Amino acid sequence: MKAKSLLREFRDFASRGSVIDLAVGVMIGGAFGKIVSSFVDDILMPPLSLLTGQVDFSNQFVNLKGNYATLAEAKRAGAATLNYGIFINNLVNFLIVAFAIFLMVRQLNALKKIGQKGEHKESAVATKSCPFCISDIPRKATRCPACTSELTEAIA
Repeated sequence: MKAKSLLREFRDFASRGSVIDLAVGVMIGGAFGKIVSSFVDDILMPPLSLLTGQVDFSNQFVNLKGNYATLAEAKRAGAATLNYGIFINNLVNFLIVAFAIFLMVRQLNALKKIGQKGEHKESAVATKSCPFCISDIPRKATRCPACTSELTEAIA
């Protein structure tokens, strides 16, 4: 009986919109991460390596044991290495992703502020004053709820 309850609770949890939104966000984030990695490895790092004397950052490492010419050689041999070049690539990837997310959040916040300003303007304009009893009434009202006076459309 508890298993059915647990499965039902899990089904309800998994079918919520926020869980589905999270799953979609993770999938898009993974794809975005691949695009950023390709941008860093294939577009950004080659010119950077030209500026630094054609150094390939992804192949930069420190041998801790043994003497290997390339990182691939050291990995095949199972040697211990400090892979600072890969770390530099990952750091650049992170900075690009973080900056892109910052720009998105910044834009969303700006849109949110614009929306909030519009709401305030609408609420301020949504009422008018009754000329007879000076009560605030809805702009579209044709009769004042406070004094029951008939209002004309010309009253602002």
